[in-house]
Amino acid sequence: MIDVTVANFEAEVIAASSAVPVLVDFWAPWCGPCKTLGPILEKLETDYAGRFKLAKIDSDQEQQLAAMFGVRSIPTVVLMMDGQPVDGFMGALPESQVRAFLDKHLPPAEEAQEDAVQDAPEAGDALQRLQDAVAADPANDDARFGLVKLLLQRGELDAAKVAFAPVAAKVEISRRLAALQLWINAIDFLAAQPAGESAIVALDGRIAANKRDFEARLDRARILLAVHRFTDAMDELLEILMRDKGWNEGAARKAYVAILDLIEPPEVKVADGQIPPQDPVVATYRRRLSSVVLS
Repeated sequence: MIDVTVANFEAEVIAASSAVPVLVDFWAPWCGPCKTLGPILEKLETDYAGRFKLAKIDSDQEQQLAAMFGVRSIPTVVLMMDGQPVDGFMGALPESQVRAFLDKHLPPAEEAQEDAVQDAPEAGDALQRLQDAVAADPANDDARFGLVKLLLQRGELDAAKVAFAPVAAKVEISRRLAALQLWINAIDFLAAQPAGESAIVALDGRIAANKRDFEARLDRARILLAVHRFTDAMDELLEILMRDKGWNEGAARKAYVAILDLIEPPEVKVADGQIPPQDPVVATYRRRLSSVVLS
């Protein structure tokens, strides 16, 4: 179990969930049901022996994180896998129901152990391969894009910035490198928000008062991007585009396209004459963008 704040959220929840599912428990010291559920979750983390990681977030102290996940009441529990929320529940469920919830999503114990043995070397190998490719050819922007992207996915922001620095001047001529810069800037933007306040709640208030507060919507999308909620960020950007496609010299459209570049899977080689498979999420959001821009 680990206590999570804005400062370590990226590493302990987003990045960590790429290696093992992370169960995020939003609680507060005054919450009676939280005191019932908390010990159950801690017991199950021990019982499941590494099949998931428990992260506890004090929703009073970390209102910004609670708002990002749309927490309306506590306890609220969210299961994160590969940087994305996949399911959750509210209230103090009995142990049997929490076990059923976990068993629905977690691989069996033996499979989880095999995956851990197999995946860890692969993740390390992928990083090493990209580092070697960049070292062998510093002008290989494709390898550098993959390296910086992987480091950001792992929550290694400082290392990502170091790897990105040699190509930072090329963001004006490279859409993919500009996408990485957008992601880095979004993480820095989130880190600069006051820890004791909820930036996203304030933004929600501004948007509720004025649906055309596009600055607030863009900032909200930046925060969502920073915590790897890519589709939610694009949904927010679409809200701008539906109201004003050309606002701020097309800032919303440019950010939307950049996120598509970030989530686009690597190209898959296929035999001649065959059509490479399309990622369904990317395809859906490309269609949504086209329908709005061309309407």
